[in-house]
Amino acid sequence: MPRSVELVILDCDGVLVDSEPIAARVMAEALSEIGYPVTAADCIDRYTGISMAAVTAMIEDDWGRPLPEGFVDEVRRRDFDAFAAELKPIAGIESVLDGLKIAKCVASSGAPEKIRLTLTVTGLIWHFEPHLFSARDVAHGKPAGDLFLYAAREMGAKPESCVVIEDSGAGVQAGRAAGMCVLGFTGGGHAGPRMTAPLEEAGADAVFDHMEDLVSLIGRPIRL
Repeated sequence: MPRSVELVILDCDGVLVDSEPIAARVMAEALSEIGYPVTAADCIDRYTGISMAAVTAMIEDDWGRPLPEGFVDEVRRRDFDAFAAELKPIAGIESVLDGLKIAKCVASSGAPEKIRLTLTVTGLIWHFEPHLFSARDVAHGKPAGDLFLYAAREMGAKPESCVVIEDSGAGVQAGRAAGMCVLGFTGGGHAGPRMTAPLEEAGADAVFDHMEDLVSLIGRPIRL
């Protein structure tokens, strides 16, 4: 952990809002309908933490054909409907954000409109606005470090003084590529203990499963 933490950079899906199980279900249903059968578990394992552009490229490469015209727009429409009806914040995140007396921002692979929707639906947006950063802001999304470096520049913080909170291997790799301390979170509905080893292997400095532990982790005087 940096001796002096200037900025906490939080991923959105799976860290602030428990959206990954919903998004995985929607994606699995949409792909299966067009003849590319996958399960929600498949989608979580393959696509968590990366941008929609990267997801569609992976699917098209594996399938050997382009996705139907309008597929991405349809998935986003279904996502938005499902989020509006079902989405909840990660347990404990509201009290943690209230008690976190350090600059903070969001840096997510999601589209800006998705970030804004999910944080609005769950009542968390006031903690961050206008400091919402998306993969669309940079040339290379996670696992490249570009998005986190961009967020740090915009927030006026040095990379070595930033702590990233991530729930995916791609996100952890991105934080490490940016030269930042990274804490892996396994408390989302899609994660659990099975994600501890992958996050550690990706380079997480520590892994935790209860959001209430975040403040003490950030305050703990351990490495950089």
